[in-house]
Amino acid sequence: MRKQIVAGNWKMHGTLDEVQLLADQLHAATFHLQHHQEIVICPPFVYLMMLRERFRDRREFHIGAQNCYTEPSGAFTGEVAAPMLSSIGVEYVIIGHSERRQYFHETHDMLARKINIALQSGLKPIFCCGEPLDIRQQQAQNAYVEKQLQESLFHLSEEQLRQVVIAYEPVWAIGTGVNATAQQAQEMHAFIRNAIATRYHAALANDITILYGGSVKASNAAELFACPDVDGGLVGGASLKAEEFTRIVEALAVKQTNRGL
Repeated sequence: MRKQIVAGNWKMHGTLDEVQLLADQLHAATFHLQHHQEIVICPPFVYLMMLRERFRDRREFHIGAQNCYTEPSGAFTGEVAAPMLSSIGVEYVIIGHSERRQYFHETHDMLARKINIALQSGLKPIFCCGEPLDIRQQQAQNAYVEKQLQESLFHLSEEQLRQVVIAYEPVWAIGTGVNATAQQAQEMHAFIRNAIATRYHAALANDITILYGGSVKASNAAELFACPDVDGGLVGGASLKAEEFTRIVEALAVKQTNRGL
């Protein structure tokens, strides 16, 4: 039974007071998740330790970072190393988010190195992949995403890949309010799973968690999560609203019930 996750990517949002209020609201919420379902909160670096402590008594909550550097230490002013993250109790790290690729020009090779150091440090990478609008319009999205997987992920051993969560984020649906249809999400998730099966084997592919990450909201979460190859969501803006995020998480619990897992 593969893991199902709703991850909240808070991006560069929140003053201390705002983050404390949001954390308190989430901590007070009731979730009906099963043992294979998790909530991952990915705040800005400065709040990682505070949130780890805040949710220490909640089994379903896990803490993730939004990025890490390619090296374990060194004279890299302003960067944060994977061993630093694991040493303070961080469990997950987002790698390859479309905003990092776009604004910070992160390459396939750089992301592969980040994946490597994250795994060596005991972190679980949430590897993001997905196509921009022009590629989707050319109907070339499968080849585009497959190249991302091949260049940054498929060098891993089977044991290493089992520690990775994949998040499909159609770039044209990030922060635009435009969402891929459930059918489009399912088709790409199935393609990614098949690509893993081709590179490795079907049993491994069936065990890999694949999240959808494009404008997930309470209004569309249940439909997206009902897709057989969608194992949860990487949520952006909606994760900053406690009530909205809680409804998204509860949509995952409904998926569990409906699928009879």
